[in-house]
Amino acid sequence: MSKYDDDGCDDADTYELNQMQDGGDGSHHDILMDASQDGLKRDLRLRHMIMIAIAGTIGTGLFLTSGSTIATAGPGGALLAYTLIGIWLIFVSQAIGEIATLLPLPGAFNAWGSRVFDEAFSFQMTWMYFINWALMIPAELSASALIVSFWLPEDTTFPPWIVPLIIIILMLFINIAGVKTYGELAYWFSIPKVVTIIIFIICGILVDAGALGGHTYGFENWRIEGAPFKGGFTSFITTLVSVAYSYSGVEMTGVTAAESRNPHKHIPRAVNTVLIRITFFYIASIFLLGSIVANDDPLLVNTDHSAARAPFTIVFAKAGIKGAAHFMNAIVFTSVFSAINSDFYITTRMLLSLSRNGWVHKSIGHINSRGVPVVAVAVVTACSCLSLITIFVGSGVVFQWFISFIGSITFQYWIYILFLHFRFRYCWKAQGRAVTDLPYIAWGYPYGNILGAFIGCFCIVCNWYLSVINPPQHPGAGASEELMNAYRSRREEYIQGILGAWFPWFISATLFFAYKYICGTKLIRAVDADLDTGRFVPSESDKEDLIPHGPRWKRILKIFV
Repeated sequence: MSKYDDDGCDDADTYELNQMQDGGDGSHHDILMDASQDGLKRDLRLRHMIMIAIAGTIGTGLFLTSGSTIATAGPGGALLAYTLIGIWLIFVSQAIGEIATLLPLPGAFNAWGSRVFDEAFSFQMTWMYFINWALMIPAELSASALIVSFWLPEDTTFPPWIVPLIIIILMLFINIAGVKTYGELAYWFSIPKVVTIIIFIICGILVDAGALGGHTYGFENWRIEGAPFKGGFTSFITTLVSVAYSYSGVEMTGVTAAESRNPHKHIPRAVNTVLIRITFFYIASIFLLGSIVANDDPLLVNTDHSAARAPFTIVFAKAGIKGAAHFMNAIVFTSVFSAINSDFYITTRMLLSLSRNGWVHKSIGHINSRGVPVVAVAVVTACSCLSLITIFVGSGVVFQWFISFIGSITFQYWIYILFLHFRFRYCWKAQGRAVTDLPYIAWGYPYGNILGAFIGCFCIVCNWYLSVINPPQHPGAGASEELMNAYRSRREEYIQGILGAWFPWFISATLFFAYKYICGTKLIRAVDADLDTGRFVPSESDKEDLIPHGPRWKRILKIFV
């Protein structure tokens, strides 16, 4: 732990407005603004930021639905899907790291559009990000109802809305307590997830090698019928949205930047963990799952999202670990609780950003003395209570619909972040600034961004294509009830695919063009882009903390871990 993290120096609560060119003569003004003007508290420490970045998104997507990805696309197809989107996200994270380290603004990357491109772009991006995380809350709440039902008898009369309601009440108290409480809970709830995945990978290697379970799997499940790429190209692209849902939240570091104690140190360390997380947690887990569990194993199709059929549970059971299902159900429940904690935090911060920009009523942006946007917390809590209605529709149905919407919106803002990074660099150079003046420089720019943008566009086009092929065919008059039920089920899936793939883009375009038409916004000239307001000024202790210490091998390791 750094000296800075121990003493909580107040000098870090400052922003910088500098390097504003004055008539091209090279002079500039230095204006310091205290962070209290924004009302937020810089209470997130390095360990909070690191653990939020490492485990903030690990939850139901990986623990419960990764098996269906293997069942759909085979071990090779699932591994390729996770790897492809993982590569995209590495460069998205680097883009966030470069700009957020320089400008740790409330609203994060959603605020960058107003600086470097067009205010209408920032308006629609902030609203879409708010919608995404607002949908996450009922998605996770419906998952919590499913998870708890695992421990209840089949004939139970226990109301399915009780557990989500208790979680909402707890979230209200946690968020009112302040960002430090959020950071602590995110930290401690992340530890069981990380430990579980490490244990799983160790067990998976031993099971695959035959040291546990009495059977050596090796690559035999990569050579069975349908493997390694089951169902061909169509099955592969079918998995992309669910994989995006598993990864969603990887950009969370940008949102927490405004409340980090030392963005110049914390943000680079946090974004650099993304490579480790994707490689070790996601890719290694999917590879081992695909190697140990056959893609035609009926347990992989976990339609009811039960811990007993979760892919991790299957592997633990093969390793001979008793009570694996109960253990995984407990881990998944803590993961869902942690995810809802993050959902509340980010949704309230997006409401705060919308209020600060005048895009919702200004009263929603009120912040109390503890740095908590209390009105925004109240609004999110009220909306969460309304989401309890979805529990009565059927938790599994609701969960699948939300995955469809969230996955598509996630594709959208990931590609937007790369676009804004391109535009930021263009503006930076147009103003005669050197790349070496940036406090953090993204890896591999521009080639990494180009590769990420290509993968992103590929995923988006595939999602559109998949939604319109193979429409359901009515079986005709006199068809049996079984055929009619199959038709209705297929029709519901088709409608879900159409709305999930296209409707978020329709909303996004409507928000952008409506705001642009009503407010008459114009494209910001590169030389006029505001790249200074809100810059973080490190204190002397912060600067000292940034100087590398210790042996070279440890300094190199700290870049990634």
